[in-house]
Amino acid sequence: MTMKTALYRSVILASVLCASSALAGTPDEIRVPGEIPGTALHAEGAQIYECRPDAANRLVWQAREPAATLMDGDNSVGRHYAALHWEAVDPRTLVWEHKDGSSVKARIVASAMGRTEDDLPWLKFGAVAQTGNGLLYGVTHVQRINTQGGVARGPCTQAGAYRSVPYSADYVFWRAE
Repeated sequence: MTMKTALYRSVILASVLCASSALAGTPDEIRVPGEIPGTALHAEGAQIYECRPDAANRLVWQAREPAATLMDGDNSVGRHYAALHWEAVDPRTLVWEHKDGSSVKARIVASAMGRTEDDLPWLKFGAVAQTGNGLLYGVTHVQRINTQGGVARGPCTQAGAYRSVPYSADYVFWRAE
């Protein structure tokens, strides 16, 4: 690990831990009490939406999947995307994959509003599966915080149409103490 990478990780973890009034700026709904942050990675990518009918049969933009690069400082270290289930995207189960071969698959367990109406919500995920022995080994929860952008706006007029909306976020990977 380079000095720059180590410093970047330290800064992110320090900012997470400083709030250890357990992450002062983190809403109660997505806190992870009794666990420790193992690492934090920044993500740059897009939230992909599909135009589909809602329960009232109105066409609306519905989240389909994220497609993002995980960054450690200036280095691309992995990717983030939706899991597949029977050859279809499962928007409830997301995957974070690190270049060291480790990955974690998790499901949303709680959410809180983003800072603005154009920002994706902050989320807490519970791990459901893991692979590899690398950086993401032992992760029990993942938080999505500090979101910027990602919310689809505008009319949805054709069923099956897609829209990609740029977003960024920080992902904090938690472990049991």
